[in-house]
Amino acid sequence: MESFLLQATIYLGAAVIAVPLAARLGLGSVLGYLAAGIVIGPIFGLVGTEAKEIQHFAEFGVVMMLFLIGLELEPRVLWDMRRRLIGLGGLQLILTTGGIMGAAMLLDFDAASALAIGLIFALSSTAIVLQTLAEKGLVQTAGGRSVFSVLLTQDIAVIPILALLPLLATTSPMVIAHDGSLQPNADANTASHAISLVDGLPGWGVTLITLGAVAAIILVGVFFTRPVFRYIHQARLREMYTALALLMVVSIAVLMSLVGLSPALGTFLAGVVLANSEFRHELESDLEPFKGLLLGLFFITVGAGIDFDLFAERPAFILSATAGVIAIKGTVLFALSFLFKMKGKDRWLFTLGLAQAGEFGFVLVSFSLQLGVLGEVLSATVLLIIAMSMLVTPLLFILYDRLSKRIHHSLDADHDEVDAQGTVIIAGIGRFGQTVNRLVQSAGFSTVVIDNDLATVQMMRTFGFRGFFGDPTRPDLLDAAGLEDARVLVVAIDNKAAAVKLVTYARKARPDLHIIARARDRVHVYELYAAGADDIVRELFDSSLRAGRYALEHLGLSDFEASEAETMFFEHDRANVRELAKLWKPGTSLAENPEYVARAKELNNDLETALAARQQKEESGS
Repeated sequence: MESFLLQATIYLGAAVIAVPLAARLGLGSVLGYLAAGIVIGPIFGLVGTEAKEIQHFAEFGVVMMLFLIGLELEPRVLWDMRRRLIGLGGLQLILTTGGIMGAAMLLDFDAASALAIGLIFALSSTAIVLQTLAEKGLVQTAGGRSVFSVLLTQDIAVIPILALLPLLATTSPMVIAHDGSLQPNADANTASHAISLVDGLPGWGVTLITLGAVAAIILVGVFFTRPVFRYIHQARLREMYTALALLMVVSIAVLMSLVGLSPALGTFLAGVVLANSEFRHELESDLEPFKGLLLGLFFITVGAGIDFDLFAERPAFILSATAGVIAIKGTVLFALSFLFKMKGKDRWLFTLGLAQAGEFGFVLVSFSLQLGVLGEVLSATVLLIIAMSMLVTPLLFILYDRLSKRIHHSLDADHDEVDAQGTVIIAGIGRFGQTVNRLVQSAGFSTVVIDNDLATVQMMRTFGFRGFFGDPTRPDLLDAAGLEDARVLVVAIDNKAAAVKLVTYARKARPDLHIIARARDRVHVYELYAAGADDIVRELFDSSLRAGRYALEHLGLSDFEASEAETMFFEHDRANVRELAKLWKPGTSLAENPEYVARAKELNNDLETALAARQQKEESGS
């Protein structure tokens, strides 16, 4: 027990120290976890062989992550992705496997070993890539969706790869001897199988069992989830929801393992089945902390498991092999980005995001070693190359960030030619901009809409609304849209910095123009105010006021009293924002601005006094 607590203290302590430091340096949490593992493992030797056992446990983080991703995807969305899953993902696997296999054969590996190495390196790191995409807010970009499609295809492909590897064991596998030469493996181990429901069954029997397991997951998700959640709800214990969520994930993973399928694939399928369920958000909130912690633990074990002794023996070969794998994968990915018409930042995100090897490679290497496809020294070398490429991945994303800054915007060269002008220019046509556009048009005024999301603009056109694709911060597009003669500019774009940039330019170009801007929060309000916006709307403020008024009405106030309280709060808060904007200091946290804090406290007290006076007046009047 003491040993377990000591190990837990070491792992958690390393994460708590390294990850915030890496995040503050702009390196991302993944590199922080990997660095923490290297420090407590190879450098200081605080952890030992138990890291491998912990890694198997921590792989549940990957399983949970795919379950949560499945919850975000409706079956219809998954069907719409079929072209990318089969075409983009399938071509990536085939071409990457072929390229790495060819390189291995040039190094005198036999065909079986070379094919196994190609299949292993063709897979990318689902855990690292999706975690990094989520942190950077890139999951919903065109490049992010393409990356996810390939990762999902790779996870599915693990199943046929596991079925293919035993066929490769019919030839004599090659090993890398310590002197660097290739020799036949005389100690090929036979595969040791875990408990399985399909052992010894004929092919048709394995197929039936597999299809039955998949059907069972779908049927349970559709018909039994709701009654089970109702049963749990009767206990009125919050922890029972967490226990049920964990039970679902673990039991599905066990079932998939028993029939020889990927646990991650099974939980992803279950997540897709439950995507339309009313319990989706409950499951997400229950599993999210476990997913994050287990993924972090997984990354630490990867760092702790890097064999620096083997690296010290042949550093040039390991580094060149790692660079070669990344180069081959990157070349294939870059070529596919042209074939599937990706452009700009999306192309670089797709290329650099998937250029590493992945955690499923650890599983395939272990299986290949058991089968005798790869020898012990070669397996250790491949494992080290996988770990090194995963360690480099955060650096590849940093390179992507640098390249992105040099690219004005993906598809800028193909932006629409704006050939219309209107009384109102609307920059951004998300949920906020759509409502403004429809209201203004319904009153008989002409609008010109510009948005940098091509899919959104195309959807507008489908429903009969005209919009132009392009970057609304570009002066030439604004001039073409009639900035010189427009009466109103509505800034409704999501990017805070871009919104401030647009307001600043428009105010300099047209000092008399009325600018209405959408703000994300109070600090953004101050930035837009300083840039020259006339009316600033906090995106959730009005809806929050309406919800508060409903609450007051439910608490016994009349409709008039609740409306009066809402109006007073609105007017007071608006006046406060104007006054506090004069005390705001760019680059300084509000909490670290003593003049701002002191005045904010005074204004809040003024609100309490005003509300109390109104209530007293109403009571005396009654």
